[in-house]
Amino acid sequence: MIMKTLRSIFFLSLCLLLSVAGYAGDKASFLKKQFTARDGYQLNYRVLYPRDYNPAQKYPVILFLHGAGERGSDNEAQLIHGGDMFASFENQTKYPAIIIAPQCPAEKTWSEYKGLNAGKEGKRFYPLNAPATQSMAAVKELLDSYIAEGKVDTKRIYVTGLSMGGMGTFDIVMRYPNLFAAAAPICGGANLQRLANFKGKTAFSIYHGGSDSVVDVQFSRDANEALKKAGADVRYKEFPGVDHNSWDNAFAEPDYLAWMFQHSL
Repeated sequence: MIMKTLRSIFFLSLCLLLSVAGYAGDKASFLKKQFTARDGYQLNYRVLYPRDYNPAQKYPVILFLHGAGERGSDNEAQLIHGGDMFASFENQTKYPAIIIAPQCPAEKTWSEYKGLNAGKEGKRFYPLNAPATQSMAAVKELLDSYIAEGKVDTKRIYVTGLSMGGMGTFDIVMRYPNLFAAAAPICGGANLQRLANFKGKTAFSIYHGGSDSVVDVQFSRDANEALKKAGADVRYKEFPGVDHNSWDNAFAEPDYLAWMFQHSL
């Protein structure tokens, strides 16, 4: 009887081990992909499917936009910040989603801006009516391709990004105001008139370090106020004394992902 019980325990433990072994639980779990846009532009990206992915099921999507320092062509750097967090066993168990992380090529940007330190001189460097950058247009096509394949719960598409990716987060939501259920821009910024005119359904959770020496915290403060005046669902979290790497603090927030998953269109 004891031997039978021990064998049962061993078998169950082995099954659990095998189910976990196929999932690294870190950024190595992301698949490497490349997408070719209609204009021939090639966009490297990484994608992470839920741990127990079922092709017959539709899943939420989190679009993650990296910062300027992670641009390139290696299809690796975009996961330096946030990759392990998104792929963790705990988060993929609690918040199963398809994570899409494109990589912006060097010298390209997710959105138009004039210079990162201009804000400290009182300048606003986000154009009002700039067309989508080539990289942003490709990102939208990539997202549309996943939707067209029937993999996506279109009521639960989320976007988040840091620094240049925070700016890109604002930009893509302003361009497609009824596509995203929630957006979490980190240490970003946007044209305030665009935000003040926002009429979409997206909820916002804005994060910024109070001592940011690269992207002025005032950009996020002003974005928060502009969205409030527009009647948007918005919350703002400022981390006192934190410099540009406020993504570390944002990712450590207990409800960073939980907040997103509370929202649907």
